[in-house]
Amino acid sequence: MKDNHKVYDAIIVGGGHNGLVAASYLAKAGKSVLLLEARDESGGATTSVKPFPEYDARLSRYSYLVSLLPDQIVADLGIHFRTLGRAVASYTPYHRDGKDDGLLVSTDWDDATASSFRRLTGSDQEGNAWQKFYGEIAELAQRFAPSMLQPLKSAAELKSEMGLPEVWRNLMEVPIGEVIRERFSDDLVRGVVLTDALIGTFVSADDMQANRCFLYHLIGNGTGQWRVPQGGMGALVKELLRVATSAGVEIKLQSKVSALESSASGVRVETESGHSYVAKDLLFAAAPQFLARLRGQPEPSSLEGSQMKINMLLTRLPRLKSGVEPRLAFAGTFHANESFTQFETAYTRARAGEMPQPLPLEMYCHTLTDPTILAPELNEKGFQTLTLFGLHTPAKLFDADPERAKALAKERALSSLNEYLIDPIESVLAPCRDGSLAIEVKSPLDLEKDISLPRGNIFHRDLDFPFLDDEAGAGNQQLWGAETDDRHIYLAGAGARRGGGVSGIAGHNAAMALLAKS
Repeated sequence: MKDNHKVYDAIIVGGGHNGLVAASYLAKAGKSVLLLEARDESGGATTSVKPFPEYDARLSRYSYLVSLLPDQIVADLGIHFRTLGRAVASYTPYHRDGKDDGLLVSTDWDDATASSFRRLTGSDQEGNAWQKFYGEIAELAQRFAPSMLQPLKSAAELKSEMGLPEVWRNLMEVPIGEVIRERFSDDLVRGVVLTDALIGTFVSADDMQANRCFLYHLIGNGTGQWRVPQGGMGALVKELLRVATSAGVEIKLQSKVSALESSASGVRVETESGHSYVAKDLLFAAAPQFLARLRGQPEPSSLEGSQMKINMLLTRLPRLKSGVEPRLAFAGTFHANESFTQFETAYTRARAGEMPQPLPLEMYCHTLTDPTILAPELNEKGFQTLTLFGLHTPAKLFDADPERAKALAKERALSSLNEYLIDPIESVLAPCRDGSLAIEVKSPLDLEKDISLPRGNIFHRDLDFPFLDDEAGAGNQQLWGAETDDRHIYLAGAGARRGGGVSGIAGHNAAMALLAKS
């Protein structure tokens, strides 16, 4: 055993974006900080890679868009990082009454969006319902977002502060599926609304876990807009590393923690490489299941991951049967086979152990907003990237035969997409030197193997509402959602309360919790 005799103020386990944010805040506050990362690079899910070696295209392999990262964290840490807005929120192709068309939703409501709703539903009623529903949520998001970087409040206190009791009811107290059925009448429109409640979450529309997922997707930074990271997710990691190291954070890679001891005076960790380190406190930015194992405690129960990701490099965008310009259709989030009924049917089938068909999926094209992730020669040739998410693909579907299940999921995902294309997606995939096509599939099991997401769960565990229930909140107004039953150990990753998504919020809050007791 190689002991390091220095006693740090804080050891941080996990070098993803939350770990780097926490480390930077603490170091800037004058604390000595050691960050231990198990892999040979920092970033976790927020890295960019070249999955197809013959092409100079850097894709955000695991996470892809930014909504929750608060401007306050960017300003506090001096991060030089830009996100780019998208004029198109979503496009959903459909086939009705012998005709192909699509529901176009612009980020800012316009005539094209109104016309699109009218063609789908035959009147302005559904479009008006959409504007009212999302207008209410936008108002809540603006009021709610600042609380994410403050000590936790009770549900009653926060509900009173918001001053929007009906909106609060719809998101926090009544299943989102029930609310969607009340507010909208068209099955396709209902499904487009529901999709934000299901990304990464394997539940029915009437499960309150869907409400939590929906809330996190729509309150980000006070706007809820999903923005494209300029330069890819790797650009964010690069900046966080610059900030952390310039503040004095000591980072050790290939340092997977194998043992953890806690005493009245602090914590001691050992790594698989045979080193040991001591600190006054520990911030755990990896999955809480891993922390439980290190402490010999039962692992927190949670839903398994339910999201398959496919990364593609295209020689050009495919044409659609609806006749819409491809650069418009893929500029925002592209939905396929995601009506409300299709979602519920897919969930039922997957719960019974069957790979859904058609597979609900959504995609986006990073390069239409930010072409910088491609080499100039690829841009000149018209190449594009495409990121696809297959929903309701829980880890259990891949357990018995992972490779065969992954091939089936890929086949059903591409079939689901091709239903709406003139050009089969395979015909526009870039060819690789070995005769294969530029397409990469990652199942929930791959996410666990590659970046230690438990059962592929992108949230690490079940999401909590970002407030305390009234009983837990009584007299505990200075809790940050990072605390554990050990006063020297804090949760700083996605598994903390208010930890879901690429936000840095969990890292910030864990650092604040530690600093508050100093």
